[in-house]
Amino acid sequence: MVVTDYLYRTFPDLAEGQLAKVRASVVSAPTLAEVALELGIGEALRLGNGEDASGGRMKPSILADAAEAVFGALYLDGGYNEVQRLVLDCLGERITQAARQPGRHDYKTRLQEQAMRDGSRLPRYVISETGPEHNKVFRAEVSLDGTVHGAGLGASKKEAEQEAARVAWQSIREPANAHLERTKEDDV
Repeated sequence: MVVTDYLYRTFPDLAEGQLAKVRASVVSAPTLAEVALELGIGEALRLGNGEDASGGRMKPSILADAAEAVFGALYLDGGYNEVQRLVLDCLGERITQAARQPGRHDYKTRLQEQAMRDGSRLPRYVISETGPEHNKVFRAEVSLDGTVHGAGLGASKKEAEQEAARVAWQSIREPANAHLERTKEDDV
């Protein structure tokens, strides 16, 4: 609510879709996990022995949830003005940065928009997972019109899909020989 209100009031010239992209990039698990790390929230968490032993204090999903819980508790205890102050202290610069290029890191949306421009079918993601229940690694492959264009790994399905979409988006946006040309220049 704080981020949405701030965006609406601070960036009146951004279109609704751009505002939504900025909000989504700022109020996301990776960003909230970064905030939790910056605030030292992981050190204060009460975890079970197994979760603690497996690195739960550094697990992005736990940190993001904990940051949201801290914001919620501050809202309940101190009210809107107090939580607004903390949220904007933690996210204000990130909001400004994201507003400069809305959707810049949302490669799933970028890939979908590119596919629609190219007349392709929508991207299709296939997910697999490995590892123990408490420490899964997800692998995503994304295909367009039946051809795999990218693969990615992540600690969540969403993270793996974003990475696969980034690889695919870059592969269809860059000329086939661009990588070779850069490699030759790097060797000189």
